[in-house]
Amino acid sequence: MEKPPELFDRDAEWRDLVAFAQQRGPGIRLALVRGRRRQGKSFLLRRLTEATGGFYFQALEQERSQALDGLGLALGEYLGVPGGRLAFNGWDDALGALAQLRRGDEPAVAVIDEFPYLLAHSPELPSHLQRHVDASRDRGPAVRLVVCGSALSVMASLLEGAQALRGRATHDLPLGTFDFRTAARFWGIKDPKTAFHVHAVIGGTPGYRDLITAKPPSRMADFARWLEQGVLNPASAMFREDDYLLTEERSLTDRALYHAVVGAIAGGSTSQGAVAAALGREARAVQHPLKALEDAGFVERHDDMLRSRRPIYRLADPIVRFHHVVTRADLARFEDRRFTEAWADAQPRLSTHVLGPHFEQLARDFTFKFSSPATTGGPVASVGPAVVNDQKARAQHELDVVATTRARSGATRVAAIGEAKHTTRARTMADLSRLERIRTLLTGRGQATPATKLLLFSASGFDRNLKGAAEERGDVELIDLERMYNGE
Repeated sequence: MEKPPELFDRDAEWRDLVAFAQQRGPGIRLALVRGRRRQGKSFLLRRLTEATGGFYFQALEQERSQALDGLGLALGEYLGVPGGRLAFNGWDDALGALAQLRRGDEPAVAVIDEFPYLLAHSPELPSHLQRHVDASRDRGPAVRLVVCGSALSVMASLLEGAQALRGRATHDLPLGTFDFRTAARFWGIKDPKTAFHVHAVIGGTPGYRDLITAKPPSRMADFARWLEQGVLNPASAMFREDDYLLTEERSLTDRALYHAVVGAIAGGSTSQGAVAAALGREARAVQHPLKALEDAGFVERHDDMLRSRRPIYRLADPIVRFHHVVTRADLARFEDRRFTEAWADAQPRLSTHVLGPHFEQLARDFTFKFSSPATTGGPVASVGPAVVNDQKARAQHELDVVATTRARSGATRVAAIGEAKHTTRARTMADLSRLERIRTLLTGRGQATPATKLLLFSASGFDRNLKGAAEERGDVELIDLERMYNGE
């Protein structure tokens, strides 16, 4: 089944869904599709039902009776029943009708989108669905049912522990954002520097293209104009996108607290202790909000690649970070459309707390997804940050990139270490010397070898001496934005 031409990228996701839709055998098979809003889930699933002649129903924020009426109307129209409507006494009846869908010799495909809206007033729905899935095993029409939702914590909980649907789903498909290279192609931006800045603001969320009417910038000279007409325009829906996203996640009830935690992380507090200190609380007091934000997909937890039990917290969504760092810090002037002066004053915050952390993340993404084994000293199994203690110098060294490889025996080794800096100055031999010092420390501890590759990432290039040294050595790689976007 060919992917529709209007569906950008999503090749693997389309193949997975087609494979699910074409599974042979009787009875109901269940799949979950989950992802943050505006990732294209509904667009993708509508194309699936169109291609398979399936049934699609999108739930709304309604009362239980209204939701049942809406499903009855949609299903009645789909089946062409007299009067165009089916009447259901409850969800057991509704699921029973879905379980009887037929499509000749092919499995019938049905999609229930925004499933968490139904769970808000009908928490018994998963139990009814479990009963119908179990009852249809080895008998009944072949139905391939997809339930989809944007509330990540709700969708993830459906398959946990003793939940009714545990063990009933054959597919659990997360739909994430586009990676930075795909996002550049999606927006039609060829200049790496401009593509990086756009990605640092809105990430790889495809649905934002429908909300930003201004033409995407093709060069850095157009970047501020694009922001003024879109993300930083008080009349744009994107102006308060961070607040909308937090509001949509029902599990995050204390919005002031969660905004405070997000703001602390955006401001550079990346450990549990640092977040607590920024909020003036004890460390254990922020453990629950950090976990809730992680479950909801707003915060990512990265374990230190070299030390256990040292998690580092990062914001998962660039637009949330951008608004907390740039917009909220000067909200009155941006709301008053005093863009020029507010944007000028925001530059230090933007550089330190938006562009810097984002460049580090893209360095890790490049290393994991796009670099060649020649660049990293072997096929990369995992990539993450780390902190290295230097007792002799009484210092700590932060590593933005630690890449490991895995041997056939299952053992892992550090293949490459790297540092990523988004600064206006070119990288120098001093930066290389620092990485060499860290490699020596790790070699002495048995965590690296003298052959471990050294990766220097820069948004502003490299000076002549450093370029000369890298050309003469096989253990040093210099990686700029051009290489991150177009090379390996």
